[in-house]
Amino acid sequence: MTECAIYSANRRDPVEGDISDSLDAALLQDDKAFCWIDLHEPTGAEFELATSELDLHPLAVEDALTAHQRPKLERYGKVVLVVLKALSYDPEMRDVTSGEILVFLGRNFVVTVRHGDVDPLTPVRRKFEADPEMRAFGAPVVLYGVLDAVVDEYIEIADQVQEAITELEEQVFLSGGASPGEIYALKREVLEMHNATEPLLPVVRAVASGDIVRVSEEAAPFFRDVQDHAIQVSGKIAAMNDLLPQVMSAYLAQVGVQQAEDSRKIAAWAAIIMGPTLIAGVYGMNFESMPELHTAYGYPFAVGMMVVVCVVLFIVFKRTKWL
Repeated sequence: MTECAIYSANRRDPVEGDISDSLDAALLQDDKAFCWIDLHEPTGAEFELATSELDLHPLAVEDALTAHQRPKLERYGKVVLVVLKALSYDPEMRDVTSGEILVFLGRNFVVTVRHGDVDPLTPVRRKFEADPEMRAFGAPVVLYGVLDAVVDEYIEIADQVQEAITELEEQVFLSGGASPGEIYALKREVLEMHNATEPLLPVVRAVASGDIVRVSEEAAPFFRDVQDHAIQVSGKIAAMNDLLPQVMSAYLAQVGVQQAEDSRKIAAWAAIIMGPTLIAGVYGMNFESMPELHTAYGYPFAVGMMVVVCVVLFIVFKRTKWL
């Protein structure tokens, strides 16, 4: 168990005893107090206590233990389960790493289960500990904090990936130093971001509507703000997802143009060399009746003809930009 504490508008009380006692204590404080339990990759035995005390649905427990779920929102009785993908980005490696966060939201408790090394929850806890006004909204504010942290990280990563795509475009169009492997690798990272953000949109819309998660009128604008940010970043990632195939097409077109230019150069030099080869081949035939064999100036004439043919062909190909 990473964290277990009771939050209210006035204070934060860490909990070291039984979870059921913590829930009772939260209810005794005020109707907005809640117990927040944070777990990192729990085993079945570690999660069993929370399961029995909070009466979590077996399917929800299975999702929490196995992970690898798509972002979704489910209601199991009085408990709402929200699954999110948390992302981090390494700009030097151009690598997107994903983790998974599950949020169980009840009347007076929140259970967060984290899988992977991406941890956006620690800043959320620190923010709540320093902001009593946010804690006064009750347990749903934790869901808002997690959604806001995850979506804000999406926006930051999207901006960094956009910069990487811009650099890749410059390499393709200016220096020609990009490789198809780099483009495909970045395409794969954008696709991972797309798989995290696209299923999140209906989740955020459902939460912001207030039909599934009941929030106060004062807290509702915060969820709508997260929804706006989620729509914004989803559109940005979709645009990047469409742009990268165009970058690949531009790269392949440039490769085709370069190959065609190389082929023209090879053909031009082959034609230039073919002229002297043809003349030398004719004069190299051993026929006694060839009058050129007995001409005093036959050799310099043949060599001069070769030079003239080569120069003329070179000038022609140079003017036609084959060389």
